[in-house]
Amino acid sequence: MRETPLTNLVQCGQSVWLDGISRPMLLSGALISLVQDGVSGVTSNPAHLERSIAAGHDYDAAIALLARQGQDAQGIYETLSTEDVRLAADLLHPLYLRLDRRDGFVSLALSPHLAHDGAAMLAQARRLWELVDRPNLLVEIPGTCQGVAALRQLVREGINVNVTLVFAVSRYLAAAEAYQDGLSERAARGLPLAGVASAATLTVGRIDAMVDPLLSRLAQKEGGEARMAAALKGEVGVACAKVFRKVNREIHSGGRYLALAAQGARQQRLVFAGARTGGDAAGLRNREGLLGPGTVDAMPLEAIAAYRDHGERPAGRLDEGVQEALTTLERLHGLGVDLNQLARRLEAEGVERSARPYDGLLRNIELKRIAALG
Repeated sequence: MRETPLTNLVQCGQSVWLDGISRPMLLSGALISLVQDGVSGVTSNPAHLERSIAAGHDYDAAIALLARQGQDAQGIYETLSTEDVRLAADLLHPLYLRLDRRDGFVSLALSPHLAHDGAAMLAQARRLWELVDRPNLLVEIPGTCQGVAALRQLVREGINVNVTLVFAVSRYLAAAEAYQDGLSERAARGLPLAGVASAATLTVGRIDAMVDPLLSRLAQKEGGEARMAAALKGEVGVACAKVFRKVNREIHSGGRYLALAAQGARQQRLVFAGARTGGDAAGLRNREGLLGPGTVDAMPLEAIAAYRDHGERPAGRLDEGVQEALTTLERLHGLGVDLNQLARRLEAEGVERSARPYDGLLRNIELKRIAALG
């Protein structure tokens, strides 16, 4: 691993995953170069592929070939995405083995239109797991009520799961419980636990993006509440991450998990996505607030490049100031912001935001498919 500012995060015990991938990155050696800089995982979803297909021609030949083979737009999408993920998983597999299967994962998202259809979610997750056929795959499912139920069943079957769109502590607890339920059921059937992995993703940036405008409006008023609202701007996302971390540590120090760990179970890792990144003071403070051992920071390529080139040596602050984080959330509640209602809005918005690029991707594939068939 080359010594860069990015590796400072890794030396503090935090993994860095690339949020977004394309075939040129895989074939050019760019991903291998990022791994040498400290990147140890990849997330892949329709938004990344949509941008590549809409803006360029890297996939045109593959789309044309698959079109002539009779595949429709949905089939072409699944073929392209699973091929990319398989390539990425193969490139990361040596790292996966070297780290004793604790890292080196590639996360692949399901269709966002299945977010509230548990049976369809299970069917697609199983199909993608078989198509990719790599042990370091994480099937990415939304943290809806139906998604949490699917998580339990998939873990029971030995399928690795990254549960996303988790914004409420109560929903995170449900996901953690579902993961342990699935492991317990495997153990009861005499099946191994060591090869099963799970992660839970908190999109920190989306929290601040929704809360900060509310706080800005409150800050325009007069009095103590206005000053409090102004002071909370930009702080809520990191405060939520600290509370999630506190709950995560409590779960993994509990008797139930320790009994499963004795049989080979791995912790359900926290992944932080969408955080402010950069070499400026605000970016460094944000990094430090989310930096803790055993967690994951998922960054887009631009953020990785910025931090690699301009970042400083951070100090992990995730496990510090937990009481202050709880106080921040209490003050937010005191200002009339309902965190549970906020989490429901963020979940619904997240599903909708995911559906737009997914539908755009299928439209672009269909246009190129028709063009290829003349």
